[in-house]
Amino acid sequence: MQPGEVTPLAARVARLPGLDVKPGEPLAPLISVRVGGPAEALVRPRSPDALVDLLRLARDEGIPVTVLGGGANTLVGDGGVPGLTVKLPPDLFPEVLDVGPDDGRVTLGTGAAIARLVNVMRAQGLVGAEFLAGIPGTLGGAVTMNAGTKNGECFRVVEAIEVATADGVGWLTKAQVPHTYRHATLPAGGIVTRVRFHLPKGDVVASKAAMDADLGYRKRTQPLSQPNFGSVFTNPPGDHAGRLIELVGLKGHTLGRAQVSTLHANWIVNLGGAAARDVRGLITLMQDRVQEATGIVMHPEVKFVGVFLP
Repeated sequence: MQPGEVTPLAARVARLPGLDVKPGEPLAPLISVRVGGPAEALVRPRSPDALVDLLRLARDEGIPVTVLGGGANTLVGDGGVPGLTVKLPPDLFPEVLDVGPDDGRVTLGTGAAIARLVNVMRAQGLVGAEFLAGIPGTLGGAVTMNAGTKNGECFRVVEAIEVATADGVGWLTKAQVPHTYRHATLPAGGIVTRVRFHLPKGDVVASKAAMDADLGYRKRTQPLSQPNFGSVFTNPPGDHAGRLIELVGLKGHTLGRAQVSTLHANWIVNLGGAAARDVRGLITLMQDRVQEATGIVMHPEVKFVGVFLP
């Protein structure tokens, strides 16, 4: 698949109502690590109904669907992404605020950046989601991977999520969505469209101080100024992925133009001009070396999307 290529599928979907479709759209600029090939068809629905119609078409005809959020924690193969790549616009849904004297509920579209929740929380005198400050990507990605830090995870403050499937759109309570460390189980073929957060009122000055301190720590210990996709691996029980990778001597190791960060060994950075195969090669090397040395199997936190070339 080549950038700008218009396949029969892309041409067909481009004629459907309620969709903004870009055939052969390069995805590297939309991915935080800045590598990868094009989407066969990058689709932005202009309404929830259009999204449901698109999902129904995909289900009925067996068309693969990939959901792209903010591009964090995502590695796109150099061969591109076949089928439909769906990206929800940040303004697909209006914001809904229900704030009382003791707490508040904030409902946001999942195409919005995670930072939007933090900004609304602060403006409304709410607290509780400080651990999400500074995490890149969209709220959809935060929900589907139960994003977080050592200080908390997304589902701690989620009350309910709205999910679109080929059969329509509906809300699920947190209890109806199985979730674990860095993972949430959604209905088959479903895309999270909105999320409702429940947050208490609290000390916003202390909240801001906590977020500033956490962001300062992250800037000192993570390569935020270089293209990356965040943590490569989830932490094994009772240990840290970065420590294990450093233990086997791979901190700073380079393959092509991809490098295991010299600042944090559980991050891979693009030195400029890296290919997806370079990044994936490093991931495989990290897994193999750690397992050989310690017996521990490292599980990627990053999501692999599309066709990976040798």
